[in-house]
Amino acid sequence: MTSLFTAPDEGRTPDPSLAHRRADATVALRGPDGVPLADHDVVVRQTRHAFLFGCIGFDLIDLANGTSRDPEYDGRLADAWFDVFNQTTLPFYWGTFEPERGAPRTEPLLGAARWFAERGVVVKGHPLVWHTVQPGWLRGLPDAEVERLQRDRIRRDVAAFRGVIDTWDAINEVVIMPVFTAEENAITPLARVKGRVEMIRMAFEEARAENPGATLLLNDFDMSTAYECLIEAVLEAGIRIDRLGLQSHMHQGYWGEEKTLAILDRFSRYNIPIHFTETTLMSGDVMPAHIEDLNDWQVESWPSTPEGEARQADEVERHYRTLLSHPGVEAMTYWGLSDRGMWLNAPGGLLREDGSRKPAFDRLRELVKGEWWLPPTTLRTDAEGRVRFGGFLGDYRIEAADGGGVAEVTLAEAGAVGVTAAIGSDAFRASTTWS
Repeated sequence: MTSLFTAPDEGRTPDPSLAHRRADATVALRGPDGVPLADHDVVVRQTRHAFLFGCIGFDLIDLANGTSRDPEYDGRLADAWFDVFNQTTLPFYWGTFEPERGAPRTEPLLGAARWFAERGVVVKGHPLVWHTVQPGWLRGLPDAEVERLQRDRIRRDVAAFRGVIDTWDAINEVVIMPVFTAEENAITPLARVKGRVEMIRMAFEEARAENPGATLLLNDFDMSTAYECLIEAVLEAGIRIDRLGLQSHMHQGYWGEEKTLAILDRFSRYNIPIHFTETTLMSGDVMPAHIEDLNDWQVESWPSTPEGEARQADEVERHYRTLLSHPGVEAMTYWGLSDRGMWLNAPGGLLREDGSRKPAFDRLRELVKGEWWLPPTTLRTDAEGRVRFGGFLGDYRIEAADGGGVAEVTLAEAGAVGVTAAIGSDAFRASTTWS
């Protein structure tokens, strides 16, 4: 059993300097003839972060499909989205994806997924199995039929989107699934019969059968020991979890660094990369602490306020810095671009309802495309054609200042790395390191 987990503090020590996310690169550039590109000016620029800075793409589905009712507004949302993010989550809630049995809304989602992917974005589907937002036509069917339909649904959708969506929240919120009572659905009774571990096995095995290379997440909002016990049971049952999903909807206030790091320490011991899959921070009043189910908080108006926006900006920066400080975190998805259409009508977006940018958006962009980003920088190669620069892990483009060509390199590991790349009329990607 101990082999399932990381040794104490191994790969789990936070580092606010973010050294584990940076590389000092020496790139040996050669021309098309193989001769070192000595004493040349080159422009180095970052083109992609290795870390997955995510945001849901729900707001942009209509724009992606050319069906937007307000293309000017949606276009401004898209400009903001692509200014910061490199991963998106698209909605596959069964009840809205297939409201009529046998008529899934595949094409709009596939169009949106392709639209994002063509722009270099990693696309994730959410979720394949969940007990909420279920189709009404599933209720009342025998458990065995529900299971058959659920398995078919997983295979159908994973197959239809393979190559465009290769990352999935395979199953969502399993801790509460068998005991969920807030709304009638057909999945909770099935979970009572099968048990949590076998529900997870079903989701992962069916998805992997259709896409063996898919990245599959187990995702939950329950940060108690119940989730830890479930993870341990799943691993002991021989089920491979590719990524652990942790939700952090902070409608009742920012967790703070101490709580966040304590959670990361607990869940990183499984040696499975962590994705913060759903995060929101309020730019207005926070929800009262006595509310147990966030869905129970229904108010007529929940506005964003100047004071709340200033607080949100500070908390967004603190939260991102905390997550990136931990080596176990691979991705972070903010759950809502604008306040329009936010879950619970909460003021949790990074943009206001009119699409204008809140201070939190500007603060996040200053990190992702400022402090943690290498802008176009002119450097000169030495007599052996080498150029040196430092930057966050990810992709970089090197262009000869005289128009002599380009090279693309990937900084894939932290520390001092060396890369050899050819620079010429055709881009050449290199990620091979040498010591």
